[in-house]
Amino acid sequence: MGNSQAGRHRRTRPDRSSPNPAHRTRSSPHLSPQQHLHHLPHPRQTNSMAVSLPYSHVDSSLRALAGQAEGFGRFAIGGLNGPVLRVTTLADDGPGSLREACRKKEPLWIIFEVSGTIHLQSYLSVSSYKTVDGRGQRIKFTGKGLRLKECEHVIICNLEFEGGRGHDVDGIQIKPNSKHIWIDRCTLRDYDDGLIDITRGSTDITVSRCHFSQHDKTMLIGADPTHVGDRCIRVTIHHCFFDGTRQRHPRLRFGKVHLYNNYTRNWGIYAVCSSVESQIYSQCNIYEAGQKKLAFAYYTEKAADKEEAATGHIISEGDLFLNGAQAGLAPLTFENCVFHPSEFYPTWTIEPPSDSLKHILQHCSGWHRFHFQQTNQLLLLSCISVPRVMSSQ
Repeated sequence: MGNSQAGRHRRTRPDRSSPNPAHRTRSSPHLSPQQHLHHLPHPRQTNSMAVSLPYSHVDSSLRALAGQAEGFGRFAIGGLNGPVLRVTTLADDGPGSLREACRKKEPLWIIFEVSGTIHLQSYLSVSSYKTVDGRGQRIKFTGKGLRLKECEHVIICNLEFEGGRGHDVDGIQIKPNSKHIWIDRCTLRDYDDGLIDITRGSTDITVSRCHFSQHDKTMLIGADPTHVGDRCIRVTIHHCFFDGTRQRHPRLRFGKVHLYNNYTRNWGIYAVCSSVESQIYSQCNIYEAGQKKLAFAYYTEKAADKEEAATGHIISEGDLFLNGAQAGLAPLTFENCVFHPSEFYPTWTIEPPSDSLKHILQHCSGWHRFHFQQTNQLLLLSCISVPRVMSSQ
């Protein structure tokens, strides 16, 4: 395992001016980019009973979810300022359907009064200022997926995606020019293209507590080398479980991605890929190899506005490599060629990688069963599936 600044389920507040090196997460200006990775303090040991997923507070009330994402998607408020709209049918379209709700222009907090499978005949477009909140029911999409096109402030929570068919059919497709998006606690598997694709200028996105399985090209971030506008992309991926998916956890072009406390196992080609001009900060993740051992891959491509081809850069801080997994890190070509998350957001919740973190991601990521409870005209939610193990502060 590499070095790390992470403590036991705490908010990380990196402070490069602190005189105490235990509070530093960036390199010292006196160290080379390669040296600084070996001068970060080791994580403190954690009692396994202290590990839990973040966001336990967001289920206290229906709208407590809004604005609570960690990372780049932290400003996503979804339909916070709109009324609650109830989906009453599993039909693909028409009165009471999700499609009808999502095409409305005003802010809406969308919940479901039915459970079951929605067979989408075409992409379902979600407009700005919407929360699609699957807590309280079990909703599965099949056939096609959700499309977040030129929208902002969208929250997608507690839904399942399986069996998407057709050319360029993703579970959740975010393009173009969408921003302030939070995808939380979704289960995604078996689509013909990607499970989540983020491309063409879409940015300020968080993907958290999701479960990915039975798939090849899991998550593409950055369309192709001709889309130089993807330099603006910023994505946080945390507390996700990539369960035997073949590749792209994610594959990144141009943008910036912060990965932390994810569990990726038994990939088929590589775990994470950095391509043209991309920057990946991989922090306290667990990479458990199957037959393929190389965790980090680098692809060289030429940006449309550059004369020479280039690859990307990866920093691995505190990652745990299991079952013979090999990081395969390339040397950093110059100092500060990879961003640090603290340049963009002040706090995030992080655990040292451990067996207990593996366990909770295996059992608590993805769709969960909740039930609604009406109390004082406030919709409360209670998780009644896997018990949470709360951390001791």
